[in-house]
Amino acid sequence: MAITWEIKSFNKFSPEELYKIFNLRMAVFVVEQKAAYQDADGKDLKSDHIMGYNKTGDLIAYSRIIPAGIAFKEISIGRVVTSQQGRRTGAGRELMKKSIEFIEKKYGAVPIRIGAQCYLINFYSGFGFEVASGEYIEDCILHVEMLRSASKN
Repeated sequence: MAITWEIKSFNKFSPEELYKIFNLRMAVFVVEQKAAYQDADGKDLKSDHIMGYNKTGDLIAYSRIIPAGIAFKEISIGRVVTSQQGRRTGAGRELMKKSIEFIEKKYGAVPIRIGAQCYLINFYSGFGFEVASGEYIEDCILHVEMLRSASKN
C-alpha cells in the first residue's frame, strides 16, 4: 500500500486535517475498543503529528510525538492508530518507523517511553521497546509502559 506521510505541528493543521485525525482516533479507540475517554487532553497542542494517507486521501495511520515532560519525563509516541483498511498492510510498522526516525532527527538519540496496550507488547518490542512497568488499566484497557533506550536509537 502506497502511503503519503506528513508531519505537522498542531498550529499548522487545516480544519479538515483535524477532523480526519479526531475521526480516526474516535473510530478506533472509542467505537472499536469501546473506551470512553477524554481524547482532547491538551497534549495535541504541544505535539508533532505524523499522518499517513492512502492514494485516495484517507487518513489510515497516525501518531503524535509528545515532547519530554508532558506525558512522561521522556519523549513519547502516543495515539498510535491505524484504520481498519490500513491494518495488515504494514502501515502500522511504517508509522512506528517514521515516528522513531522523526524523534531521532529532531531530538537525537534519546530514550522514548510509551503507554502500550498489552496486546501490542510484541509489536512494540520489535522496535526495541521493553516493558518498563507493571500492568495498569487506562480507559478500561490493560496497558504497560514501555521504554526504548537511547542506545537502541
